[in-house]
Amino acid sequence: MKVLLPNSFDLSLPPEEGVTWVTFDVSAPIPEEHRDAEALVVWLDPHAAEHVAQLPHLKLIQGMMAGAESLHATNPPAGVILATANGLHDATVSEHAIALALYLVRDLRIATEEQDNHRWSRDRIFFTELRPGGRLTSLLGAQVTIWGYGHIGRHLAGMLKAFGARVRGLATSRRTEGDIEVYDGANLAQRDEVLADTDVLILILPATEATANVVDASVFAALPERAVVVNVGRGKTVKEDDLAAALREGKIAGAGLDVTATEPLPADSPLWDLATIITPHTAGGRPVGAEELILANVRALREGGEFINREA
Repeated sequence: MKVLLPNSFDLSLPPEEGVTWVTFDVSAPIPEEHRDAEALVVWLDPHAAEHVAQLPHLKLIQGMMAGAESLHATNPPAGVILATANGLHDATVSEHAIALALYLVRDLRIATEEQDNHRWSRDRIFFTELRPGGRLTSLLGAQVTIWGYGHIGRHLAGMLKAFGARVRGLATSRRTEGDIEVYDGANLAQRDEVLADTDVLILILPATEATANVVDASVFAALPERAVVVNVGRGKTVKEDDLAAALREGKIAGAGLDVTATEPLPADSPLWDLATIITPHTAGGRPVGAEELILANVRALREGGEFINREA
C-alpha cells in the first residue's frame, strides 16, 4: 500500500510492513509513478482537490485539520473514507485562545502603545481591584462561554479553570459534561440568557451551513458591553459587518481574531482598525501526534479495523 505524505510539514513515520511512505510536493501534480496510492494525507495543500482527482485507487483521505469541511471540499469519490485530525489541535488552539483572551482582558494593546512611545505609564492598565467600575481586567472569576464545545473546547475549559475562570459551553444540545454546563446554542432564548452575563466569548465553531454568520448583531446585542470576543474557529461563522459595528459602537469591549471570513483579510477591511488583535490563522500550527494518527488509520485501512476520527 502506498501512502502519500505532504511536504508541507515534517513527518517521521516508522517503517511499516506492506506500506510505502512517499512524500509529495503539495504545489505540484502527483507524479505519475505515485498515482497508484491508496491513501493521501492532506495538510496545507492548495491543490488538494486536484490531487484527489489524480488518484484513481484512493481509499482514504487523512486530513490534518480538526474540521471536515476542507476534506469535503476535495470532492472525494464515493466510497473514499475521510478522517479528520480531531484532538491533534486541542492544546495549541487552546493555548492561542488563552493568549488572545489574556491580551484582551489585560489590555496589553495599551502596554504596546506605551512601549512604542517609550513611556512607562501604568495609568490605564494598573488597577487595585479586579473589576474597577465593572471593567474586565482578569480571567480570575471571569465568566467564559465557549461556543462550539467539542474536542478543543473541552481541553480549553480545563486550562481556563486553572486561571480561575468560570466556564460553560454552547453547543447543539443541552447537556452536562462533568462540571461544565453546556447550553443549546440553537435555542435563542437559552443562548441569549447565557450571553447576558458572559465576560469572554470564545468561538470554536466549525464552518457549516448551519453556522454561517450565526454570530451576528443579535449575539453582540446580547453580550454586556464589558465582554470581549475571541474567534479561533472559522471566520465564516461571524457576520463581520455586525462585528465591526459592535466594536465601532462600543457594544463589546474588544475582539481577538485568528480567523476571518476571507483569508487573507482584505487590506480595506475595517476589522484591521477595529479589532483589538488579529493573528493570521496561526492558532493550530503543527498537528500534535500526527504520525500516530496516520499510522493507526493506515493500519485500519489495511487490516479492516476501526478508523480514528472517521467522518465518512
